[in-house]
Amino acid sequence: MGVIVAKSVNEACALLAENPDTTVLAGGTDLMVQVNKGASSLENVVDLTRISELKGWTINDSEIVLGSGISYSDLSKPELASILPALAQASRTVGSPQIRNAGTLGGNLATASPAGDTIPVLVAMNAILKLRSSKGQREISVDEFVTGVKSNALHAGEIIESVRLPLLEGPQEFLKVGIRNAMVISVVSLALLVDDKGKSLRVGVGSVSPVPFRATEAEEFIAGEFDWENYSQLPEKVKSRFSKLVADSTKPIDDHRGTAEYRKHSVAVLAKRALERVCIRTES
Repeated sequence: MGVIVAKSVNEACALLAENPDTTVLAGGTDLMVQVNKGASSLENVVDLTRISELKGWTINDSEIVLGSGISYSDLSKPELASILPALAQASRTVGSPQIRNAGTLGGNLATASPAGDTIPVLVAMNAILKLRSSKGQREISVDEFVTGVKSNALHAGEIIESVRLPLLEGPQEFLKVGIRNAMVISVVSLALLVDDKGKSLRVGVGSVSPVPFRATEAEEFIAGEFDWENYSQLPEKVKSRFSKLVADSTKPIDDHRGTAEYRKHSVAVLAKRALERVCIRTES
């Protein structure tokens, strides 16, 4: 097996152009599991872990741009957690400290698992991905990028360079259910983000369909019921209606981590719990 450690995005793209079948290694936290199980084989590898330009982030006007190589640990740090609290919450739920140090945002996206913890947040935020190859670059929305269970829209020779997100004003929550309390793949996950300026609540849901998605009917309903001035708690019937709409939007399956019925029940509980939490405005 040949391994080349790329030192720049241009070098990585040039190497992939020479051999598009080369495997791209980011954090390796998903890839190496498959290799060790014998489900994937490696012949040639381009290692992106030494490319510093993939690890940074910048704020431009009303947006933040995250390098695809930024780790879960970095996303959890106060400077980013204060800007992207739901993404930080999701990152803290991923694996052990060692996994969070190695795993990357771009790797989570490229794996495209329905249980990917960051993806429901990115879907709720309408994230835009910049993809790069030796032929140039293109942008694609996250919901277009994740095309199915562990499948994505990357072309041969492309890598994810960055992720662009809006800077939202309002509280955010990420919740998930797993078969144990820590270091667990989600059975159900949900992100709820308040957009004060847009007067909308954004709901991203994971592990209950082939791809993470926005619960748009639930969003439309709750936007008209939400107390935009005081964030006061909503009537029980409103919270129940919202949680039911979220649950009804899902298409879960039975698997070794949970039944479809359990997933529908769990996502309704998470939706209601997240709504109750964002209804409490923190006093300054």
